[in-house]
Amino acid sequence: MKFLNRVKAKTPESVELEFILAGIGNRTQALIIDYVIWGLALLFVLLAWAFLFSQVPWLRTDPIRQWLTAIQILILFSVYIGYFVLFETWWRGQTPGKRYVKIRVIRDDGRNVGIQQSIIRSLLRPIDDLFFLGLISILFTSQEKRLGDWVAGTISIQEGQAVSANKIAISPAATDLAERLIATGRIASLTPDEFATIRKYLYRYPNLTPAAKIQVSDRLAQQLLTRLELTDRLPTTDAHLTIEAIFLAYQQQFRS
Repeated sequence: MKFLNRVKAKTPESVELEFILAGIGNRTQALIIDYVIWGLALLFVLLAWAFLFSQVPWLRTDPIRQWLTAIQILILFSVYIGYFVLFETWWRGQTPGKRYVKIRVIRDDGRNVGIQQSIIRSLLRPIDDLFFLGLISILFTSQEKRLGDWVAGTISIQEGQAVSANKIAISPAATDLAERLIATGRIASLTPDEFATIRKYLYRYPNLTPAAKIQVSDRLAQQLLTRLELTDRLPTTDAHLTIEAIFLAYQQQFRS
C-alpha cells in the first residue's frame, strides 16, 4: 500500500478533482474514537433499560419480558446503525472520530454522502469488522475501500480542499470567503459553462501579464458578482480573490 494515496473524481461538469485518501491509520483512530462514544451511548441505554425494569415489576413477567427483549435488541441495533448514519448525514460525511482526525466520507463522484450511502455503509460495517475483512480490503485495494464503501460507492479522504487535476493554485484566504458565499445561497445559480469559464481563467492566470491579470480579473469578477446579485455584499475588493472564492464555493455547493 502506498502512503498518501490519491484518487480522482470526475464531476458531471467534467471537472476532475483529486483527493488524498484517508489511510488505514487515520481510519482506525477515528473508528476507535467513534466506538468509545458509541459504547458510552450504548451503556446509557442499557442503564436506562435496567432502571426501567427495576422500577416496573410487571415488565418482568414472561410474556412481556420476551417482547421487551426483542425491542431491546432492536433499540441497540438502531443505536449502532443510527450513530454513524446520523453523524455522516448531518456532518457531511464525518462522525466525531472522523472530525477529530480530519477525514471524511464522500461519494465516488466527489459529492457529499447522503442518507442512502450512509445506511448501506453502516449496515455492512458488522461484516467489515468480522474477521477484519474491512481492514484487509482497505490494505489491498488501490482506493482503500472496505466492503461498505464498495457497495455504497464511497471513499474516505483526508479533510481539506480538493485538488484540481490541472493543478490550479488557490490562495488560503479564498476558503473563508467561499464559506460566506455558500451562506448567501446564490452560488447554485451559476451554470456549468460559467464555472468552466472560471476554471479556465484560474488555470491561465499565472501566465498572464500583470496588466492583463488586473483587467481580466476585474471584468470577470464584476460579471460574476452581478450574475450572483452580490455586487455590494462581499467584504473584499480583490477581484482575483473573489473569483477564487466563487470557484471553491461552487465546488463545495456541488458536493453538498
